[in-house]
Amino acid sequence: MKIVKDNKWTIGALIIGILLGWLFFHSSAPEDTTTDQRAEHEHAEEETIWTCSMHPQIREDEPGQCPICGMDLIPLSSTQSGEAIDPDAIAMTESAAKLADIQTMTVTRGTPKRTVYLQGKVQADERNIAEITARFGGRIEKLFVNFTGETVKKNEKLATVYSPGLIAAQRELLEAMSLKQSRPSLYEAARAKLKLWDLSDKQIAAIEQQSEPQLYFDVLAPISGTVMKRHVSVGDYVKEGSALFQVIDLSTVWVMFDAYESDLPWIRVGDPVEFTIQSRPGKTFKANAAFVDPMINPKTRTAKVRVELSNAQRDLKPEMFARGRLHSNIAESSNKLLIPKTAILWTGKRAVVYVKVDAESPTFRYREITLGAEAGDFYVAADGLEPGEEIAVHGVFKIDAAAQLEGKPSMMNPGGGDIRTAHDHGDMDMQTEQAAPGTEKETRPESVPTEFKEQLTQVYNVYLEMKEAFVASDAEQVSTHAAQVSQTLEAVDMALLKGDAHMLWMDQLNSLNETISQIEAASDIDSQRQTFITFNDTFYKTIKAFGLTDITVYYQYCPMADSNQGAYWLSSTKEIRNPYFGESMLKCGETRETIE
Repeated sequence: MKIVKDNKWTIGALIIGILLGWLFFHSSAPEDTTTDQRAEHEHAEEETIWTCSMHPQIREDEPGQCPICGMDLIPLSSTQSGEAIDPDAIAMTESAAKLADIQTMTVTRGTPKRTVYLQGKVQADERNIAEITARFGGRIEKLFVNFTGETVKKNEKLATVYSPGLIAAQRELLEAMSLKQSRPSLYEAARAKLKLWDLSDKQIAAIEQQSEPQLYFDVLAPISGTVMKRHVSVGDYVKEGSALFQVIDLSTVWVMFDAYESDLPWIRVGDPVEFTIQSRPGKTFKANAAFVDPMINPKTRTAKVRVELSNAQRDLKPEMFARGRLHSNIAESSNKLLIPKTAILWTGKRAVVYVKVDAESPTFRYREITLGAEAGDFYVAADGLEPGEEIAVHGVFKIDAAAQLEGKPSMMNPGGGDIRTAHDHGDMDMQTEQAAPGTEKETRPESVPTEFKEQLTQVYNVYLEMKEAFVASDAEQVSTHAAQVSQTLEAVDMALLKGDAHMLWMDQLNSLNETISQIEAASDIDSQRQTFITFNDTFYKTIKAFGLTDITVYYQYCPMADSNQGAYWLSSTKEIRNPYFGESMLKCGETRETIE
């Protein structure tokens, strides 16, 4: 009986053990599965690592700006997820593309539109300018025009001249008359001599009839117009060929506009031009471009565009300033591939876009293209793209930065492979440059290519025109010249710089582009001047760092600007022309530094 009882206890314990084991293992398996799923989920939700393309040592847990250079950070994980179909393409996850705010568009054909803004002056019609010179030597006996600006009519007397040489020539004619039958050639030669001295047949016939030489001869106006110059006075002796008067017919005038190189593809003879003149407020003039200069001025880098205008009332006077808008006729008849400016990365010589190569996922490939004319916020894609292709138009620099980090073809490394980063200084030596009072010391690359200096000098030349617009307190002119500064900056070939020099230029360029865009967009002169202060600080550092070609720059300071804290600007002369106050305090300031 005892054995049976023990077996019952054994069997009961076994059943209870099996039940407890089932309960334990049955509940623990789902718990382990849940734990694994949670771990995978947490791994998937792990924060993206953000880095800087120029300073890869930077690692952040959230998007922002690089603490070293201020550039936007890019998601590091996006460059490491998946494999691209094309080995040279850069693949991104959907989440990384959204975080980087990548936007694309399909390339299509359209009609480029462009309004070219021009600055110019009223000039005299060169075809209506008469330079009156002495045809024979003599003495000015009388003047019938006593001051410049006097209006004269054609054949009106301007002066009377006594000429001993002309008297002698008349006597030769009278003597030759007696030999007219026997020696006609001598007679004809004497008449021809007087004609060469601008005597008419009527005047010669009068001399022959009087049989006496005429002592005084009149200088007549060859055209009707205004006497712009008077070179002689009563009693002056003049030689043959000496300048006497300049007479200009102002019934028609030219307006000569300056067009920059980037504008020339849009300008053709016949294009309509609307313009205003400061002395005629409220009136808009309309004319067509009559001539485009075939030569570029090597100093201003502009070509002349001429329009002709009737001036019957003589209201328009030479040297008046004009502001014009030319509406291109080329755009109206064209059908071109257009891409927005935001899609383009510039290296100076190359224009780069990123083409989407996988419609299902954000995969992009570097491509160099050839650009045509600028059309407002767009460029004409002359070569390298086809209609229907999809390109990145926003977040392009972040794609390029990701490509650089992976060693794939990119803007600064078109061949792909490893790149030198900012913390790898290489062999570029740096030297310290003394800055102007009140500014930080600047580092300067030991060697900067001459070609780069020449391009930066072009930026400085256009900057001087903008500075003069500030002096004139003309907000519209400031905006116009700011746009020209922006265009000239865009044309600088940053690929000419290597290593630290390139990094320094990129850092300065970001600030220059941002501030010049703000100046261009502002509509009031006070806002423009406030931003001009920041632009000058950066531009000064840029010139100190890279240098210009054969130009002396004066770094000038006004203690009253910027709420009496003082502000700087750059000038080509020692003369103070204050851009922060204009005429109200034109001479306020001093030269703090000379840069050569």
